[in-house]
Amino acid sequence: VQLQASGGGLVQAGGSLRLSCAASVRTFSTYAVGWFRQAPGKEREFVAAITWTDSTNYANSVKGRFTIARDDAKNAVYLQMNSLKPEDTAVYYCAATWYGTSWFDYDYWGKGTQVTVSS
Repeated sequence: VQLQASGGGLVQAGGSLRLSCAASVRTFSTYAVGWFRQAPGKEREFVAAITWTDSTNYANSVKGRFTIARDDAKNAVYLQMNSLKPEDTAVYYCAATWYGTSWFDYDYWGKGTQVTVSS
């Protein structure tokens, strides 16, 4: 399974971005998908996830600002990021597991997309 994250960029604080995670499989609807991020000098951290049953989970730091959703017709999962803060600056990665049951552990990882939020 190949995953491709896209949609990153430079945005001012308070702005929005939508990240996309596209998969090379037709049955992406059967995968749990998570978004993670890693800022310079920091460890990778969980951001949000969605299960194959469409349950969602968010890190406390992004609750109320970020929304994860999937479009099965497009084999994609999106991360809508609103009210962005400079501390959201990081490389964002998507990850997936077939019928995954863990919010935090995934079998497949994509290359990241850079998000930079200026103050």
